[in-house]
Amino acid sequence: QVQLVESGGGVVHPGGSLTLSCAAFGSIASIANMGWYRQAPGKQRELVAAITRGARTNYSDSVKDRFTISRDNAKKTVYLQMNSLKPEDTAVYYCNAEILGIVTNVWDDYWGQGTQVTVSS
Repeated sequence: QVQLVESGGGVVHPGGSLTLSCAAFGSIASIANMGWYRQAPGKQRELVAAITRGARTNYSDSVKDRFTISRDNAKKTVYLQMNSLKPEDTAVYYCNAEILGIVTNVWDDYWGQGTQVTVSS
């Protein structure tokens, strides 16, 4: 079985910073793209940032220059450093990864359980 475990959410004032982490556990042969999505109440889930195995990154326009995605392939972990947070960043943040299972030998899409980020004064 493969599992993505997130941590690092919380409550922060506008202008503050938070770092999210997401580690992959289980029978993993390889991990391709990893990313962070978010879903605010009443809205659709949207891509925040993505990173390839070779560390090429992609950001939504709303977070560009404020958020930084990175990954540690040895630790099977992806990070999201969030700076200059705004109230509109409030959402549940989900980790996503494309993983090749050792047992299945198939590429599958996996999601974390979600972590709440609240930006409020």
